[in-house]
Amino acid sequence: MGVAFQQPTTFRYDEAGAIATIVLNRPDRLNALTFESYAELRDLFAALNERPHIRSVIITGEGRGFCSGGDVDDIIGQLVERNMIELVEFTRMTGALIRRIRECGKPVIAAVNGVAAGAGAVIALACDFRIASEKASLAFLFTRVGLAGADMGAAYLLPRVVGLARATELLFLGDKVTAADAERLGLFNRVVAPEALMHEARALADRLAKGPSFALSMTKQLLNAELDLDFGAAIEAEAQGQAICMQTRNFREFHAAFSAKRPPEFD
Repeated sequence: MGVAFQQPTTFRYDEAGAIATIVLNRPDRLNALTFESYAELRDLFAALNERPHIRSVIITGEGRGFCSGGDVDDIIGQLVERNMIELVEFTRMTGALIRRIRECGKPVIAAVNGVAAGAGAVIALACDFRIASEKASLAFLFTRVGLAGADMGAAYLLPRVVGLARATELLFLGDKVTAADAERLGLFNRVVAPEALMHEARALADRLAKGPSFALSMTKQLLNAELDLDFGAAIEAEAQGQAICMQTRNFREFHAAFSAKRPPEFD
């Protein structure tokens, strides 16, 4: 049973055709997260699986920041007063947000417009694509506030993107990574001029939305699953996943379109 969709109250959410756009909109705080916004983001990414008309998702920030992580006053100031049970409840909730992004059956694009730090960096990391402004930066700065660099799945995802040695450096030191360096490391797929960021993100979202939605969802599911499979198991998982895709309308539509010498019309 999926999570029922509810219009969020702590950030902006819009739907335009097949594309959903999430805008973190606390620009005066560089879009820092609160307890409430963490929970609403977690629930929204789960609910998106129950919205078949939505076929791609963009997440971005308003103003100079993408997301500066958990709010120092609203979150850290309260966490120092909580007991162990309450702390684990919070850390499990933040981890659940990242898990929901990875489990979302829609392609998710981070349009990184500025600073992405702490939880903001991990949110961007969890997305399927990261299009960044030249003014964007990343910082996995958990150790800077006295916490483990391994937070919200960062120590699982980051080595798989940049390798263990570079991930160790980024998580231990918490240094800022410029947009150019992030692109070189593979953390950003593309870096563009600030004024072109949303155009590029929407163009990619539109391209994905017009693609074969079931096949894209299956690709994401297998990418997630194969992170922890041996090679033989991965080959078998792909064989089964591909056989399922071969039963879909989109596979038949490609053949019909090819035979008729027309572009396919995927759903």
